[in-house]
Amino acid sequence: MNDPAKESEIENEFAEKIRPVFSIYDIQHADGNIFFFGVPKEEIKVIFDKLFPVFSEKGYQFTIKYDLGEHILIASPFSPEKERRWINVVLAIATVFTTMVVGSLLFGADPVTSPSDVLKGLPFTIAIMTVLGAHEAGHYIVAKRHGMRTSLPYFIPFPNMIGTMGAVIKHKGPIPNRKALFDVGVSGPLIGLIVSVIVTMIGLLQPPITQAPQGLSIELGIPLLFELITRIIPNGSVMMMHPIAFAGWVGMLVTALNLIPAGQLDGGHVLRAMMGEKAKEVSRAMPFILVSLGFYVTYYLGKDGFLWVLWGLFLSFFAAAGHPKPLDDDVPLGKGRMALGIITFILGLLCFTLVPFQVR
Repeated sequence: MNDPAKESEIENEFAEKIRPVFSIYDIQHADGNIFFFGVPKEEIKVIFDKLFPVFSEKGYQFTIKYDLGEHILIASPFSPEKERRWINVVLAIATVFTTMVVGSLLFGADPVTSPSDVLKGLPFTIAIMTVLGAHEAGHYIVAKRHGMRTSLPYFIPFPNMIGTMGAVIKHKGPIPNRKALFDVGVSGPLIGLIVSVIVTMIGLLQPPITQAPQGLSIELGIPLLFELITRIIPNGSVMMMHPIAFAGWVGMLVTALNLIPAGQLDGGHVLRAMMGEKAKEVSRAMPFILVSLGFYVTYYLGKDGFLWVLWGLFLSFFAAAGHPKPLDDDVPLGKGRMALGIITFILGLLCFTLVPFQVR
């Protein structure tokens, strides 16, 4: 049952925030919604941008309508699912363990025969968790600044060559406008890439490991950005890459994969914000391009192109689902954001390599 006192308090809070941009002459209630009737003092888009975070913070969706000669601001409550943060904590702890096991192997230790040796992988764990965490923190912080509701990062432990499948956050509720979509989409890759570059430089400055890792031999493809860093730090070894530098390499690969302009990937968000509905044509074409690239690498170059085939098939499902439309899809990004979007995609290309890794 609704609390009248609480509703009145929320109504007064909203009215106080609304009046500077919208002159209110009547307030009505219906089905839990609050209707503010009045006259705009600024452009509708400006009002929307200023008020959306205010409403979202209180758990309300916000729309503006013009009906029968009247402007109406409508606050509609929504009940987001309660976050079970213990899941985030458990997954993060599990990922710390799995990455530490992999890290200890990279440092040449044997955690199977000597379990205490797993602690030798701690530097790699710190590096890889920082790289992946920075990417998701970028999304999280910027989404909150735009009044969007989003979860804390979910790290995904997995027994592969880095001990994790990365991290994700879950956005809840609507996207207010194209600027918010752009900012959230571009923030993760840019912040994650900055941290990846720093981690790479730290790794290349470390002394070489004295004991080579045991097991499968994996040859890494070196992206142009990584190569440029090795020229700045000439002592860094690419052939015997330090585990911390390897964490930076992983961050660059994650950036390249996420900036593919398709579906719900970061690149898909950024392109959708830049091009609007026209972006769906690029999004639909990308799975075919990636699968074709995978077959080209495999059958023409004779190398392992399975990653691109897998990624293309993975994207085919998400690209087909389309992209959620922002509530205000008409607001222009402006020249600054358009330029930043182009630069971001160029940085993604600098992190790209045709054959990221080859098992030998």
